[in-house]
Amino acid sequence: MPDLLTFGETMLRLTPPADERIEAADTLAVHVGGAESNVAVAAQRLGVDAAWASKLPDSPPAERIVRAIREQGVDPLIARGEGRVGTYYLETGDAPRGSNVVYDREGAAVRTATPDDLPLDRLRDADIFYTSGITPALSETLVDTVVELFAVANDAGTEIAFDLNYRAKLWSPEAARDTLRGLLPAVDTLVVAERDAATVLERGGDAESVARDLTAEYDCETAVVTRGAEGALAVHDGTTHEQPVFDADSPYPVGTGDAFVGGFLARRLRGGSVPEALEYAAATAALKRTIPGDMAQLSPEEVAAVVAGEADEISR
Repeated sequence: MPDLLTFGETMLRLTPPADERIEAADTLAVHVGGAESNVAVAAQRLGVDAAWASKLPDSPPAERIVRAIREQGVDPLIARGEGRVGTYYLETGDAPRGSNVVYDREGAAVRTATPDDLPLDRLRDADIFYTSGITPALSETLVDTVVELFAVANDAGTEIAFDLNYRAKLWSPEAARDTLRGLLPAVDTLVVAERDAATVLERGGDAESVARDLTAEYDCETAVVTRGAEGALAVHDGTTHEQPVFDADSPYPVGTGDAFVGGFLARRLRGGSVPEALEYAAATAALKRTIPGDMAQLSPEEVAAVVAGEADEISR
């Protein structure tokens, strides 16, 4: 049975080459990505037995997703239903243009997923269950489903990890706040970007104050606040731990946050302390920034080399 079970939507990502505009592109690279499957892949690559649950149609695009996840060693636990596979387009660009994401996910099968569609026995047997704020943003049905999954996990003694992962193109801060305030009291490990804590949860002040406020209000065991180039901070059992970023060339930033979460959970599941998990997460995120696509296709040895400061050596 998995040490880690994740649940959420995974999509096909279509990207024009070399910073081309979508409207001008003749070819599109295809990648597979979703926050929850990305976390499962990162954790699996780092030695955790991980499974990803979702709902997909019976279609060739859906099989493309299942194959990609299975190739990374993750067990895809898929319910089948009406609807389609969501897609998104990533148009990359340097400053001042910047990059842009265009979603095309209306009518995706996962939006109708209920607890009856999902592997509740696997959830009860998992050490950690993970989902993100993207999942309840997709439909009212999924809000109810996440509430029920959290209840099942709590009853079974399965720890819950949750990344707020706010997406402004999915819902407003007010809608997110109303929903997430009902979910967060069930969470054991909460991960939130500093900007999302301010925008969605209306938490100001420095990262340590934010983390302490969140652990106090929602009674979570661990609150991790990510701060981009300033690194990450966690409050665990009342103690504060800080972790700087590891330098990395950054041509492929998509999925970096998911890699961070996957690295953090993998290290915790293997008995690591919170400071060790933060260091491991930062190293995993740095490596992901050098890897095309959404998924962190890396190894424990590579992460250990980053931590040890040996990552820029040539492997011969």
